[in-house]
Amino acid sequence: MKALSISGLARTSVGKKDAKAVRNAGNVPCVLYGGDSQVHFSVVYNDLLPLVYTPEVYAVDLQVGGNKYNAIMQDIMFHPVTDKIMHLDFFEIRADRLITMDIPVKLNGSAAGVKAGGKLVQNLRKMKVRALPANLPDSININVDKLEIGQGIKVAEVNLEGVTSLMAPNVVVAAVRMTRAAAAAATDAAAASAAGAKKK
Repeated sequence: MKALSISGLARTSVGKKDAKAVRNAGNVPCVLYGGDSQVHFSVVYNDLLPLVYTPEVYAVDLQVGGNKYNAIMQDIMFHPVTDKIMHLDFFEIRADRLITMDIPVKLNGSAAGVKAGGKLVQNLRKMKVRALPANLPDSININVDKLEIGQGIKVAEVNLEGVTSLMAPNVVVAAVRMTRAAAAAATDAAAASAAGAKKK
């Protein structure tokens, strides 16, 4: 996984009043779970933007009050009206402990079915997986070159070395669908073929 460094300021108070004061100061209340004890801290709002507003997945080098942690973003709360970041949870990761993450799915290549007039549809933008931190990929890359119209790739067909998928195996990740234009062309071709056969 790619790494991102974030520095936080330890919080001594953790009530609603304190959280409001933290936000008014332009910061975001955060909590780190997964270690020996919870760590409450705040981060400058703009420092979280590269972590939150991106399709990429990052391991976070987190520094709080002189202590360093390896973590991942686990949960985030947005304001229901403004969509501003209100609260963020981190989870501490360790080299020998399995973690669960949503990894971006990227489709590579040009599907044969698209060249024939079909449309490539990506049903899954992310896949939930479990693995040791060292085995987690930046993305799950799937080649679609051989997909014809009407064919798809299911979760069970995705090879993830050292990674366990937590998705249902029969879920379709991507498929090439028949478009109206392709269907009309196929109908016209069938009609022309039938007409030619009658003349013979």
